[in-house]
Amino acid sequence: MASEIHMPAPKCLIENTNGQLRVNPEALKILSAIRQPVVVVAIVGPYRTGKSYLMNKLAGKKKGFSLGSTVQSHTKGIWMWCMPHPKKPDHTLVLLDTEGLGDVEKGDNQNDSWIFVLVVLLSSTFVYNSMGIINQQAMDQLHYVTELTHRIRAKSSPDEHEVQDSANFVSFFPDFVWTLRDFSLELKLDGQPITADEYLEYSLKLKQGNDKKTKNFNEPRLCIRKFFPEKKCFIFDPPAHRRCLSHLEHLQEEDLNPEFREQVADFCFYILRHSKAKTLSGGITVNGPRLESLVLTYVNSISSGDLTCMESAVLALAEIENLAAVQKAIDHYDQQMGQKLKLPTETLQELLDLHSATEKEAIEVFMKHSFKDVDQVFQKKLGDKLQAKLDDFCKQNMKASSDYCMALIQDSFHPLYEDVKQGTFSKPGCYYIFIKKMNELKDKYHQVPRKGVQTGETLRKYLDSKEGVVDALLQTDQSLTEKEKEIEVERMKSEAAEAANKMLEEMQKKNEQMMQEKEASYQEHVKQLTEKMEKERPQLIADQERVLALKLQEQERLLQEGFQKESMKLHVEILYLKKKQEEPLPCNIL
Repeated sequence: MASEIHMPAPKCLIENTNGQLRVNPEALKILSAIRQPVVVVAIVGPYRTGKSYLMNKLAGKKKGFSLGSTVQSHTKGIWMWCMPHPKKPDHTLVLLDTEGLGDVEKGDNQNDSWIFVLVVLLSSTFVYNSMGIINQQAMDQLHYVTELTHRIRAKSSPDEHEVQDSANFVSFFPDFVWTLRDFSLELKLDGQPITADEYLEYSLKLKQGNDKKTKNFNEPRLCIRKFFPEKKCFIFDPPAHRRCLSHLEHLQEEDLNPEFREQVADFCFYILRHSKAKTLSGGITVNGPRLESLVLTYVNSISSGDLTCMESAVLALAEIENLAAVQKAIDHYDQQMGQKLKLPTETLQELLDLHSATEKEAIEVFMKHSFKDVDQVFQKKLGDKLQAKLDDFCKQNMKASSDYCMALIQDSFHPLYEDVKQGTFSKPGCYYIFIKKMNELKDKYHQVPRKGVQTGETLRKYLDSKEGVVDALLQTDQSLTEKEKEIEVERMKSEAAEAANKMLEEMQKKNEQMMQEKEASYQEHVKQLTEKMEKERPQLIADQERVLALKLQEQERLLQEGFQKESMKLHVEILYLKKKQEEPLPCNIL
């Protein structure tokens, strides 16, 4: 869907009914139509903390996501609002608002954990919204972050020697923004003013100690630092007097606290300017259909009780798109060959040259639309399909040539053999007259252009079928001596042997041409795959270097704070990432 995407109001994307998560088909239909990259901003946090208000401001609307006005949680499940991105041309902004965490009416927090997991996996910017300051109570409410490793797996089949799965999370996870509502503290540290970001970093500092209380204190902080290396914090004053909060969406801008208005404006400016398009590991940009596929895969995984595997979701998405990429490539090949190929071709090489040029274009189409083709499974499928297409065209070409040649032969030679039936050549001395006429017809036949690859074979078969007629004329010609007849028989045998040798040479040449075409096809596949991998490699390296730099910063911080053990764990992850970065392109790529 282009920039005219129109959603007048949010729509439920994932319903939460009686503890069961279900995907709304109508919402998926909207996503499937969005062909642009999507910037996915999701918000989560305790219920009744004003999440929906911030999302409405990001949408540039006073109303949209339900605000509610009581102590009951208003939003259930995950709601979606798609619109043209106001700051990024050719991008679609997807806002996800979630039901409040910790709603007492729900009884247990199992669904809260899955809602938390889903928005982490689906978003490119993850906003955690809470009331007041960052203290231990706020951290306790954010316990969901400590459960991520128990609910998410990065790889479908991790190597037993590979570092902890969570080392791979950073390449999948969104940027983290913590919004603190009704913030009452003065931003100072040791008497010096600090920024909201510095306040967040200070609040995430770890404590020394091995007792349970210290471990409980450190665990959520360590998880945030580890999983979300890119962090941002915004503080908000109360928006208005308490009695006005129940109808916040009806208040005019001038009725709101000026500091709050400015803070909301700063928040919206940052989110809209800095939130990136959703990407998957390897720099794969997500559009609407890809987001649709991720939603379905993740929700189905949760519903089946399995660990949510990020790699499996990407591979499931890749399978859908790579199958489509194969079909697009084949459609392009069929269209071009249908327009350009005129059967029969004069030579086999003419057909092979057209096939090779069109195959090259088809591979380019596949490369453009495919991704994560592990072991080149789908590229090999494309190669097999294209080879089958060529084999079929070769058969069609031979048949078209045979049919055309046989029609020419029938038109040319039929009258001659009718004369034979009428006895025209039964008189003494007429054998050589017959041979002369037949040679004239052969010459005339060979002069006709574009008869195709079966020119000689079709004529040879036809003449072989008439061999008895010619032999009968020879033997009954009373003007010829027995010696002359023997010489003529030997001449015909010599001609037949020469024709057979020529046919054998043509068969060998055809086989050589087909083998050369197969080798050229293989080399073209390898060439385009190598070019694609080389083109994608800088993005992969850039992603790895970004993650590496962030982890090195965190390792340095841990060392400065005196946490040698945690620093060493991070060091192992860093070594793993460096090793991955140094891996060369595979030599045998097809």
